[in-house]
Amino acid sequence: MKFEFKTDNEINSSSLLNLLRILSNVALIIILSDVTLKLGFISRHYQINYFCNILSVEKSSSNFKKLSKLSDLKSKQRIWEFCRAIVK
Repeated sequence: MKFEFKTDNEINSSSLLNLLRILSNVALIIILSDVTLKLGFISRHYQINYFCNILSVEKSSSNFKKLSKLSDLKSKQRIWEFCRAIVK
């Protein structure tokens, strides 16, 4: 007759491995969300810069609308002042 005893070492190692997997997944999610937010800010900055450069050449109402959405400025005068500061 054979007797087998299960030790707690197997249980502890598997739970530790599961904990490390969970922590690494959480860290990866945090890092990716941070990168996503930073890329959004960079993209917005370049869009504003691009539309201000286009507005200095071509003064169309669609460019004013796009800049109004990006910069949260409503009047055309404020958009002009904002773009003059950026283009310099």
